[in-house]
Amino acid sequence: MARNDSRAPDGDTTTGHEWDGIREYNNPLPRWWVWTFWITILWSIAYWVYMPAWPGISGYTKGLRNHSERANVAVEIGKLEAARGEAIKRLAAVTSLDDVEKDPALLQYTLAAGSSLFGDNCATCHGSGGQGFPGYPNLNDDSWLWGGSFADIKTTIRYGVRSGHEKAHFSIMQAYGRDGLLPAETVSDLTSYVLSLSGGAADAAAVARAAPVFQQQCASCHGPEGKGNQKQGAPDLTDAIWLYGGDRKSVHETLTNGRAGVMPAWEGRLSEDEITALAVYVHDLGGGQ
Repeated sequence: MARNDSRAPDGDTTTGHEWDGIREYNNPLPRWWVWTFWITILWSIAYWVYMPAWPGISGYTKGLRNHSERANVAVEIGKLEAARGEAIKRLAAVTSLDDVEKDPALLQYTLAAGSSLFGDNCATCHGSGGQGFPGYPNLNDDSWLWGGSFADIKTTIRYGVRSGHEKAHFSIMQAYGRDGLLPAETVSDLTSYVLSLSGGAADAAAVARAAPVFQQQCASCHGPEGKGNQKQGAPDLTDAIWLYGGDRKSVHETLTNGRAGVMPAWEGRLSEDEITALAVYVHDLGGGQ
């Protein structure tokens, strides 16, 4: 029920309405609140005039100050690029690691840039410290599938591995079990033989049976002694460093279904100086040859 009544029993003014016995007083707002309210309105009007504020179809009002954070950022980036310009030019022209290492200032800049690039582009697969994960090489050790020299690392970064680039590294690990190239029992014996090359536990009879099979099927890539071949991207099977795991199950999986990991080609994604900085950084992680 609503009833109009502009006076309350105690003499205070009300809005003249009553809802279920509840009356609404018509008391004025505090003076400080009213002044604050009007000040905020005046402030907003002044801000609209002075600062960029109103969006338009193709832009926005610039305001009396003509301020733009985007323009300020562009100016600062231009200053930074100008400051780094000389280092970038020199880095793009680097042909050997000595060209960088003999200049402490250039080396410091290169490692800092390489660290940032590695974090942005490589750490997802290789880990923040280059420690690697199953299927993604550890970049801190001395085991390199395609060579660990500065030039080799730079080539791998530039063209990738099985990336589709015409100059990419390419190799094939046969799927001996899946494709029926070898009987299941022979694959099992070959697993024992591969494990034995790095000192792993293996049945002596199985190793003896698989020895001639290894020479026929595997030695052309991994070498007669299983030492590997960097020109073909064939890993050393004697060093107990395993890309996909060195337990019996993992090795058997590799022989059965093969492996064909992909590393993307960074040419076209990274500039010449960035590829160089990244190669120097990876080489410096500890495993470069």
